[in-house]
Amino acid sequence: MRIPLSWLREYAQVPAEASAEDVMAELVKVGLEEEDVHRPSDSISGPIVVGQVLSLVKEEQTNGKTINWCQVRVVPEGATQNLTNEGIDPSGVQGIICGAHNFVEGDKVVVTLPGAVLPGDFRITPRKTYGHISAGMIASARELGLGEDHDGIIVLSNLGLDPEVGTDAMELLGLYDQAAEINVTPDRSYAFSIRGVAREYAHATNTPFTDPASLVTVDTATAPGHQVTLADAAGIYGKAGCDRFITRKVTNVNAALPTPPWMASRLNLAGMRSISLIVDISNYVMLELGQPLHFYDADQLTGGITVRRATEGETLTTLDAKVRKLHVEDLLITDESGAIGIAGVMGGSATEVSGTTTNVLIEAAHFEAISIARSRRRHKLPSEASKRYERGVDWQVADKAAQRAVDLLVQLAGGTATTEITDAGTAPEPTVINLPADFASALIGIDYTAEQVTWALTEIGAELEAIADGYSVTAPSWRPDLTTKQDLVEEIARLVGYHLIPSTLPTAPPGRGFSRVQGQRRRVVAALADSGLTEVLSYPFVTAVQNNTFGAPVAGEVKAVKLNNPMSSEFGFMRTSMLPGLLGIARRNHGRGFRDLALYEAGLVFLPGDTLGTATIPPVGIKPSEAELEALYGGLPHQPMHIAAVLSGNDSPVAAAHTPRVYDWADALDTALLVADVLGVEVVTSQGAHQAFHPGRTAALALRDGTHLGYAGELHPKLLAELDLPARTVAMEINVDELFEAAADVIVAKEISTFPISTQDVALVVDQSVVASDVLETLREGAGELLEDIALFDVYTGTGIEDGKKSLAFGLRFRATDRTLTADEASEARAAAVALAAERFAAVQR
Repeated sequence: MRIPLSWLREYAQVPAEASAEDVMAELVKVGLEEEDVHRPSDSISGPIVVGQVLSLVKEEQTNGKTINWCQVRVVPEGATQNLTNEGIDPSGVQGIICGAHNFVEGDKVVVTLPGAVLPGDFRITPRKTYGHISAGMIASARELGLGEDHDGIIVLSNLGLDPEVGTDAMELLGLYDQAAEINVTPDRSYAFSIRGVAREYAHATNTPFTDPASLVTVDTATAPGHQVTLADAAGIYGKAGCDRFITRKVTNVNAALPTPPWMASRLNLAGMRSISLIVDISNYVMLELGQPLHFYDADQLTGGITVRRATEGETLTTLDAKVRKLHVEDLLITDESGAIGIAGVMGGSATEVSGTTTNVLIEAAHFEAISIARSRRRHKLPSEASKRYERGVDWQVADKAAQRAVDLLVQLAGGTATTEITDAGTAPEPTVINLPADFASALIGIDYTAEQVTWALTEIGAELEAIADGYSVTAPSWRPDLTTKQDLVEEIARLVGYHLIPSTLPTAPPGRGFSRVQGQRRRVVAALADSGLTEVLSYPFVTAVQNNTFGAPVAGEVKAVKLNNPMSSEFGFMRTSMLPGLLGIARRNHGRGFRDLALYEAGLVFLPGDTLGTATIPPVGIKPSEAELEALYGGLPHQPMHIAAVLSGNDSPVAAAHTPRVYDWADALDTALLVADVLGVEVVTSQGAHQAFHPGRTAALALRDGTHLGYAGELHPKLLAELDLPARTVAMEINVDELFEAAADVIVAKEISTFPISTQDVALVVDQSVVASDVLETLREGAGELLEDIALFDVYTGTGIEDGKKSLAFGLRFRATDRTLTADEASEARAAAVALAAERFAAVQR
């Protein structure tokens, strides 16, 4: 919200010498946030003066254009001209070329003299044009940054102004004014107006405040006004969609009249473009009182006005000339022809005021905030009106705002006010809050006196009544955010002074520390980082092709969550695998010269079930029922946590006397096994197959009970070529939620035996199709409890091995916990293992 200081001074006692920075410093004391300072004089400077056209000669040009060669007096007649400005004639009369034709001899205009600078760093200098030396420019509103250039230059006479020639036009037009811009939090809608900010300034400085609404005297109705029917009394968000609708009528307005410079200057400084006199008056009243208004061309209305919800398939052409399909929850303003506006958001083009409008119907209404907010978001139609309505508008100020608009239309547009007034609706019950006497002191930690509490709450406009244990507080109508006793305490704290609140560190409450899963996750990511991998974060948004490639082991369409409003149309789905994002980061780093990469990421994947979403969304502001909550949760996709890693290049930098090793599939597998080892979970590896991985260099990972965890290995060569990544890049991805569930609450280290181990090797010849991990697990099973560890250390095919066969060599380590094993005991266990392998795989010992 931008606050022009000249406007603020009308209702608050702001010192004449105070700057925008001074005003913001005061407003910060009461909790408003400072944003910026705006000064027209930063982009425009004089000499800019009032001039009078002495003569005007129209000259036809060869290009078909007619220009005016004007003689304009820029200093009072008989005054001595300051000759220090070389661009000003000593006589005080300037010869100026002007292409506009909306002025005549004798008119007083705004003249920018040589040396002046206009917005856009446009510098005024004497220049020869159309055969004359033009020593200045007769300015329009657009050239001065005051608004759109509707009828050419500014003619002060047409605005009812008759300043002396030579008067400083910048002061006359308010161009020396400045504005303080503040950030208004969503709960303080009243601060979206000069009325609200002036009140806050008075709070901050403890000075008197004049409520602009109190200066408006509402006319007494002599006859019923325009027919209005409020047909949405029940509402759909717990309240009536509209509980007050006022109409006022002004006839015989001259919509073609220009906006007075003082109004255009204030609107411009407040951040709103001057459009036309009628529209500007509507915006001016909204900024002043905080009540949005809508003006209709009364002659374009058909019958009475009805406020209702939209019907299925109904449409409306809004003021931006777009045809909008309406939703059944949209609150509409309608007449007998149909919809003429989306309530509180934007009006329809059929009843728009224009330069030919002569009769204006004024609407000042109070709408339910949630309804307006949802319509605004649904149609993507942010407006100054909806910004205020969806935060809450003062029910009691609507009639004052309508009257203020009537007065300005009469004063500035030459209209005639009628006293036919419609005021439909019923006032809401005021909010009454019980505030215990010591509640504020206990909550804030300051001993507030009864006088301080009473002063603060009275200052914000609340009405207090003493009750047995404290106060009964009636919140003011302009503060819909005050609903609880905590809200009142906040007002007491900020008005008495935030600076009085002591700075104390809260005592940390006793707790149990991390949850089981939080601790497990931290151990896992710390272990990966300690092992040399770098953690990265990627977007969870992927393409359909990426989900289909990485989300399932075989080719086919993978079910995924589709985004309704994606950041990019290409990346329109939520990920079902972590690898697309990781590989994208690897590709980007590789393209920038980082050849040796070891990256990992922990995050959620999104796996939709049979039901995704719900048919309807419960309304905001009403707690959903248990059944609705269950349906909402049931419509969410399953979101397990995955950890993935990508390794590419060498495992260490090249150095003297050191040859680094290239990452291979075993590194990806070791990374996955490290995660399981940190959690104390035993993982079974087997030959795997996945469309994104190399057909012969992929391991499938599972728990002992067969629960699938993920894959590790070398990525498919074709995929790497498409991604422009080095050949032999390896990766792994596992579902760590399954590991978390399988992990014990406490990991107990195995007892270390003091007895020696007995090692024996065995080489078995099996068919090429036999998976080595299956043989290893069989040997583990057959060897029994004396086997402490087993590992595959060689796979051999060649001389001495039949075609279609291979030799698998395993190292077995035996140990007993209570004695030293004999060689016979170890050999017996080894023989039992070999026998079971022979039985299952026809394995033959070499």
